[in-house]
Amino acid sequence: MSTALLIIDVQSVLCSGEYACHDIDNVLQRINDMSRAARDAGVPVVLIQHEDSDMPYQSEAWQLEPRLLTGADDLRVRKTTPDSFLRTELADLLQARGIEHLVICGLQSDYCVDTTTRRALAQGYAVTLVRDAHSTVDNAVLSAAQISAHHNAVLGSISSFGQRARVVPAADVRF
Repeated sequence: MSTALLIIDVQSVLCSGEYACHDIDNVLQRINDMSRAARDAGVPVVLIQHEDSDMPYQSEAWQLEPRLLTGADDLRVRKTTPDSFLRTELADLLQARGIEHLVICGLQSDYCVDTTTRRALAQGYAVTLVRDAHSTVDNAVLSAAQISAHHNAVLGSISSFGQRARVVPAADVRF
C-alpha cells in the first residue's frame, strides 16, 4: 500500500511563545524522526500550512517552524479551514501518486488533526494517527495532554467510516 506522511500545521506561532503547543519539543523531535525515515524510504512528505487572520499567508506566524526538518522534494499544501482536503489540492496530489495510506501528525489535535483524520477516513484512506506526534494547547475545560489523549481514543474508535484509524506511537511507525 502506497503511503504518505502528512505533517499538519507545524508553524512558528504554534511552536513557541504564548501559543506553543504542549510538549512541543518532543513532538517536533518525533515528527522530524518520522519525516527523516519517510524520506529515506522514498515516502512522500506533505507539509500542510494553515492560513487565517491570525496566520496570514507568508507572515512570520504562518512560516513553518524553523526546527521542523523539511526536504526539497516535500509537497506543500496551503489551507484555510481545519480540513486539509477542503478547497486544497491535497486529494489531487495524493491521487496522482497512488497514495492509499496516510500517516498523520502535527498540530492541533482538536482542530486540524481531528478534522483531517476524519476526512481521510471518510474518503477511504487507511489512516495511521501517530498518538505522540500531535499536540494542542489547553482549553477552558481540558489540558492539552487530555485533549490529545481524548482525540487518540475517539479517532481510533470511530468505525462508521468502514475502517478505523490505527493509533500508534511514533516509535512504531514504519515506512
